[in-house]
Amino acid sequence: MAQQEAAVNIAQAGLARVEELIRTIPDWPKPGVQYKDITPLLRDPAGLALAVEYLTQPYRGEHVDLVAGAESRGFIFGTAVAAALSAGFIPVRKPGKLPYKTHSQHYELEYGTDQLEVHRDAITAGQRVLMVDDLLATGGTMEACCKLVESCGGEIVGVAVLIELEFLAGRQKIAGYPIHSIIKITGE
Repeated sequence: MAQQEAAVNIAQAGLARVEELIRTIPDWPKPGVQYKDITPLLRDPAGLALAVEYLTQPYRGEHVDLVAGAESRGFIFGTAVAAALSAGFIPVRKPGKLPYKTHSQHYELEYGTDQLEVHRDAITAGQRVLMVDDLLATGGTMEACCKLVESCGGEIVGVAVLIELEFLAGRQKIAGYPIHSIIKITGE
């Protein structure tokens, strides 16, 4: 019992350390937005290692073949998680950024639409794919990423994000997938 309590205390201390390394920048990029800046976390070796471990841990033993991450911060955490899981990494990019034939997925933004792409040969049908990003906000980008991976024949194992802005209800757009978020922010 004492070992379990000690492990919980260590995990809580580690989570607190990760949280304190994420700074909030008020009114950026526009008034009213409380931007979550991960650059202090990225420059701190122990904090970065903790964040990657927290993202990775639930998927150890899940036989993840590939990790997919959308540009640009999804690349940072996605490649680290892929390395930790001995999996490959798939970059999900904006149009015109990938040099080979691509699959694409359009998605809705607040004012208009956007598109994401992956190489056509990035996923073999039936491969198990973990979706990773730094932030889940409204869920539009992650929903498009999931649809894109599935259209290529990938089986989504789960969605792992460092920060979830719960008040924006992005989880609802990807409710069909297991979601693992490290830091949950309930209010603006």
